[in-house]
Amino acid sequence: MTKKSIAQPRSGCPVSMSLDLLGDRWSLLIVRDLMVRGYRTFGEFLHSGEGIATNILAGRLKRLEAAGILCTEPSEEDGRSAYYRLTEKGISLAPVMLELLIWGAHHEKTAAPCAVIDHMEQNRAAVLAETHRRWKERDPTPILPPFATQQENSKPKSPKGKSNR
Repeated sequence: MTKKSIAQPRSGCPVSMSLDLLGDRWSLLIVRDLMVRGYRTFGEFLHSGEGIATNILAGRLKRLEAAGILCTEPSEEDGRSAYYRLTEKGISLAPVMLELLIWGAHHEKTAAPCAVIDHMEQNRAAVLAETHRRWKERDPTPILPPFATQQENSKPKSPKGKSNR
């Protein structure tokens, strides 16, 4: 995918242009997985629990790479495989992602643990500094674990710790 294949902006509005690039259902989730979960491979994104189809994932990765949000690097273990990595432009989305996480947890019913969100909200600068440190040092240690999926959340809980089998 070349720069030419990215659609022409509707207007010169920064919000409109940002949404043209990141406003689909999947792009920010891929950025999230790179930034806070430490995912680096196609397979990790595919199995992130969001249910993205392989063709959609491949298209979004190409589009984000063409836009300069992420890049690919050869795997240290197997040169035939690629690792995805946020670029400087991509990691600069960290404050946006943090605010979306906090906003979503406050205004929607989510699987995010309240204590974790409260800590992140009260320590924004430290969370962003740690995010940047991990990016700079290529540290794939997750900042946040994956949250339970909707299917996991909707399973009936058994009383007094008994199994639901």
